[in-house]
Amino acid sequence: MGFEAGQDAQVALCATAGLLPLLRALGADADRIFGPAGIDAGHLNAGNEGRLALSSYVEVMERAAGLSGRTDFGLLYGRSFPASCHGLVGDIALAAPSIGMALRQFTDLFPLHQEASEARLVEEAGLLRLEYRILDWRIFERRQDAELTIAMFQNLLREAYGPGFHPAEVHFEHPEPEGRTTHEAVFGAPVFFGQRTNAIVFRPGDLSRRMPGADAARFARLAAEAYRRRLPKGRVPLEARVRAEIRSRLPDGSPPILEVADALGLARWTLQRRLNEMGLTYAEAVQDVRKALAESYLREPHLSISSIAQLLGYAELSPFSRACRRWFGAPPEQIRAQKWLAS
Repeated sequence: MGFEAGQDAQVALCATAGLLPLLRALGADADRIFGPAGIDAGHLNAGNEGRLALSSYVEVMERAAGLSGRTDFGLLYGRSFPASCHGLVGDIALAAPSIGMALRQFTDLFPLHQEASEARLVEEAGLLRLEYRILDWRIFERRQDAELTIAMFQNLLREAYGPGFHPAEVHFEHPEPEGRTTHEAVFGAPVFFGQRTNAIVFRPGDLSRRMPGADAARFARLAAEAYRRRLPKGRVPLEARVRAEIRSRLPDGSPPILEVADALGLARWTLQRRLNEMGLTYAEAVQDVRKALAESYLREPHLSISSIAQLLGYAELSPFSRACRRWFGAPPEQIRAQKWLAS
């Protein structure tokens, strides 16, 4: 089912498989975690065909990390999430005739599982990158979702390549968390933060190799069902997409408008015109993104001021300090020392 303008993007309810047992094992109160998002934990059934708002799902994961006392909650949940619990999209991948077909189907059909999101398979220097990101800028705090999703992707790759599969690298778009100890243990590979997107990078091997669960009849039947459902017709608002593209590129410097326009499949002048119709300039959108990220990052005491400046695309500390004075009325060191930014 798609989502129309003004309707929240949705995620398949199967994305909550195993969530309640994990919360119980951690001694966390499910009602306190789900309640503020308007979800009745007592009626949560990952086995049905229902859906829930993606923003609520991401919010639940962030709150679960806070209330359980496990800042690595997303990794804990994702590493135990079976590949068979990705619903129709996962079932198609598992029944595909080859590893290459499984990965292509999974990425192409991923919006059926989770709207306002992107999964891509990118070849780079003899390696493959299975990338993931939420396209809606308004879903802002999303570390837990990123980490659980990449861990889920690793489980799918282990179904394809065998339990001994390990990636070459893992990338996350969020800054490095404080006191992290779990990431390398979960992935068995170097993990990099502050990247353009979330990705699991691996050696593809023989993509024509048969999937362990290959089933031609089941694959054809499920693919026909996916065609009947079609891909979501809704769109993330352009303003939110522009900010999402800016956010993903800031660690490499302030992105030129042409680069963002190309990513959105628009001519530069078309993007400028459509932003002007919304009463927004591209430069204002860049500053909006930088300000919002600065507010978030300055609350994290383990992130140095210089590293925050770099994550926001500033080549030097001085322009970041001037921007903070303009946004918040004080330089970043003073903002952090006096805790001016509410949590």
